[in-house]
Amino acid sequence: MGGSRVQVNKAHKTRFSSKSSRQVHKTSLQERSRITKPGSNVAKGAKAARLQRNKMIRDQKRAAILKEKRASSGSTSPPRVIVIFGLSASVNVNSVEDDLLTLLSSKGNEPVFSTVASSEYKLRTTVLKAPHGDLSSCIEMVKVADLIAFVASASCSCEEGTSNYYIDSFGTQCLSVFRALGLPSTVVLIRDLPPEQKQRHELKKMCSSSLSSEFPEDCKFYPADTKDELHKFMWLFKEQRLSVPHWRNQRSYLMAQKVDLVPDDCNSGNCTLLLTGYLRAHGLSVNQLVHISGAGDFQLSKIEILKDPFPLNARKGQDLMDSDELNDEQVIRSLAPDKLKQEPLIIENVPDPLAGEQTWPTEAEMAEADRNQKQKNLKKRILPRGTSEYQAAWIVDDTDVEDSDRSDDDDAGDGMVLDENESGLPGHEGNNNFDLDDDQASLSLDSRDNDEQTDVDSVMMEGENLTREQIEDEIKKLKDAHAEDEEYPDEVDTPLDVPARKRFAKYRGLKSFRTSSWDPKESLPPEYARIFSFDNFARTQKHVLAKALDMEQGYMDDCVPASTYIRLHIREVPVSVASKLCMLGKRMPVIACGLLQHECKMSVLHFSIKKHDAYDAPIKSKEELVFHVGFRQFVARPIFSSDNMNSDKHKMEKFLHAGRFSIASVYAPISFIPLPLIALKSVNDVAASPAVVAFGSLRCVDPDRIILKKIILTGYPQRVSKLKATVRYMFHSPDDVRWFKPVEVWTKCGRRGRVKEPVGTHGAMKCIFNGVLQQHDTVCMSLYKRTYPKWPEHGFPLLYA
Repeated sequence: MGGSRVQVNKAHKTRFSSKSSRQVHKTSLQERSRITKPGSNVAKGAKAARLQRNKMIRDQKRAAILKEKRASSGSTSPPRVIVIFGLSASVNVNSVEDDLLTLLSSKGNEPVFSTVASSEYKLRTTVLKAPHGDLSSCIEMVKVADLIAFVASASCSCEEGTSNYYIDSFGTQCLSVFRALGLPSTVVLIRDLPPEQKQRHELKKMCSSSLSSEFPEDCKFYPADTKDELHKFMWLFKEQRLSVPHWRNQRSYLMAQKVDLVPDDCNSGNCTLLLTGYLRAHGLSVNQLVHISGAGDFQLSKIEILKDPFPLNARKGQDLMDSDELNDEQVIRSLAPDKLKQEPLIIENVPDPLAGEQTWPTEAEMAEADRNQKQKNLKKRILPRGTSEYQAAWIVDDTDVEDSDRSDDDDAGDGMVLDENESGLPGHEGNNNFDLDDDQASLSLDSRDNDEQTDVDSVMMEGENLTREQIEDEIKKLKDAHAEDEEYPDEVDTPLDVPARKRFAKYRGLKSFRTSSWDPKESLPPEYARIFSFDNFARTQKHVLAKALDMEQGYMDDCVPASTYIRLHIREVPVSVASKLCMLGKRMPVIACGLLQHECKMSVLHFSIKKHDAYDAPIKSKEELVFHVGFRQFVARPIFSSDNMNSDKHKMEKFLHAGRFSIASVYAPISFIPLPLIALKSVNDVAASPAVVAFGSLRCVDPDRIILKKIILTGYPQRVSKLKATVRYMFHSPDDVRWFKPVEVWTKCGRRGRVKEPVGTHGAMKCIFNGVLQQHDTVCMSLYKRTYPKWPEHGFPLLYA
């Protein structure tokens, strides 16, 4: 074969070429080479730019991974937190903790504290032991864990009710909670293996295959009986790249290794709480607010940067576990807040009682009112002889009825707010056509009008002779007869002693639940004056996160970098809460996390929530629950609703149903997504651990989300004649029938209709439907009102515990 030869095809004809290419021959060769670019060079330039861009992305990822590795395992990184959790009560977790601390501590020194700096592994580690049976402590430990070491005993057998041979009921419950929070890096340590090598290998393999379905795919299983096996595990742990949930990387947090309080001389009820520990994840500004898990949000009075008590590169001969040196902590630097820059502790909005006051009308408004009054006086009306002006004001003519149908104000005066021809029926273009069809349908009944009227009058006379007990018994018999058709949980009975127009005064009808309008700012409760809202919450979150990132990267004077050993001075903490935190610090970690801008203010939060499979008791709306949202804890009384993707209105649910997700709406401090949710409920026994009732995640922050409570009033046909029917027992007064007349009615067999007029004096009414009504059918009327969450009596668990 000769040299490379490129195939040359015939060029396009001139009529396919562009105008500029046809003028190329008029230019010189020098200008032509400067103006035109060969196609091959263009392709080579694009490919080179694409390769360069891909190389730049790879270098950025490599640099980010290297930076993360240095930050997590370098000499200046905070100690890695290992949480030891026993999968069953028979596992000896204390021996595992002692073995790890002995292995990590320097030779000849006994471990005194749970934090150890190992010069052999070049690693600093904090070992925490999760108490079996204490759910709250386990949850708080997992929130700060870098690695969860699940310990399984190869020789134990759990109860028969559990799904796994090596995990008991409490272990199964905790595993589901840990998954909902977001699992960090996990390993499984297998203990109590037999000494014989073959049996040891087979039992380890059987234990691993049994437990592998409960943990992530990248979870490793290690035997942990001997010192050499633990040594191998620690070397692999040192080189392992740890993964933590994403929500933990958005905020700075501190796990307190020491909790103290200093009494306040000015106020005997408050004190200054001192939390000492390593700052993790991000830097913290002294002007930020902090949240103490379970206690609330507070301001900082001072931040002290202390000398690291567990340096990794210690001088030879220096005793790291000298208690005197650890107690006498050396302050390197102290930061004080700036009153002009410090974030204010504004939790609730203070409403102005005069904000809704009406001003005195202007002269133009008064002149317009006079003109309108004169026009009304000039309008002639045909009135009975002897009617006074006061009596004439109460007489409504046809034009007033038409105007009231068009105006929203008159609809509100009727007590029923309806949109767009509420009294119309599907299949009819308007009220006039419907009346025409009604007249046509009644032509065939003209010969029977007198007989039907007589029958109705006789029946109503019989109803008037019934006592109240007889009416209740008859309604009960009808309810029992239709018990198999009662598939609608929203059905309610109209009370006999209270008029329906008063009992259901806050309810209204809707032509269409999906398309009918509902003003989100209408008739808001007083609690809405205490909360905050945003025009665009997603944009606000983006700006807040960008501002926090700029503050950390700017190396400001009032900011403490991550991985620093500090002491937080938290001011104006109640003495009762501080004393409880000092007691809790002995058995579980006390966590303080930095709050982003606006995160201390109250608003309406919506969570996607699902009932826990192991909880069988019903969970009612507005029931008091304890919400664990990320690092924060607060008390809430949620209402549950469906998640309607095709509408801006959502139907309220009285109970949280199992097996599907619902939306829980609560009054709570603002938080930025993503954040996990664990809902706990205290049991009757005070000493017992709270029960896990639900889990989920934060969906959005939106006070304008419309949640409607639906009720269905039911009645039963008494007389049916084709399209007409006389319905009773839906109301007990003709005034109630006239009040709810604009609302559309429907039946369980699919008919739709309207109320025409009341019949008699006991609440019966004549209805017209779009089809023939069956005698055994049930007539229903749907009413709606907007509901809101209930304001919690206690904001945080430690305030009333």
